[in-house]
Amino acid sequence: MVFFMAGETRLFRLQKASGVKVTDEVIAVFNDMKVRKAQANEDEKRKRKKAILFCISKDLKNIVLDDGKEILLGDLGTTVQDPYQHFVKMLPPDDCRYALYDATYETKETKKEDLVFIFWAPDNAPLKSKMIYASSKDAIKRKFEGIKHEWQVNGLEDLKDRHTLAEKLGGSSVVSLEGSPI
Repeated sequence: MVFFMAGETRLFRLQKASGVKVTDEVIAVFNDMKVRKAQANEDEKRKRKKAILFCISKDLKNIVLDDGKEILLGDLGTTVQDPYQHFVKMLPPDDCRYALYDATYETKETKKEDLVFIFWAPDNAPLKSKMIYASSKDAIKRKFEGIKHEWQVNGLEDLKDRHTLAEKLGGSSVVSLEGSPI
């Protein structure tokens, strides 16, 4: 696939799928987040990830963990008071990312936890970055089997309050997200 944007002096060539590979480490993190171990001890629970960011490597060949960009369940109530707001602050203001967020919420009927796959592509990210991330999104989604919720976000205004995520999770039936009322 060839992209040429008016005003751009460069021609970007991207294969149908960008050719970017998802590393085994990223797949392992997804599988760990997806499987909730009922027999997990307290230490294992504290090490579980609540949220994590993924980025494309500098050589543009792999989707990798974004170093240090994670929230552990053990952080909740200690270094992280509001996991949703902390997650929003982790997103880079001027570049794209993929993310997994383990949302805890209540509907009028029950309490739930669901993984949300988020494609963060802020309006002021470089065009080349947006194109590479967009063309690589299917590669990571194919590895993340069983994701119920996907959310593409293009700016902080889409994230500023919990209502938008609550809508994605269950519409008007969601009454609280991360313990805070909607």
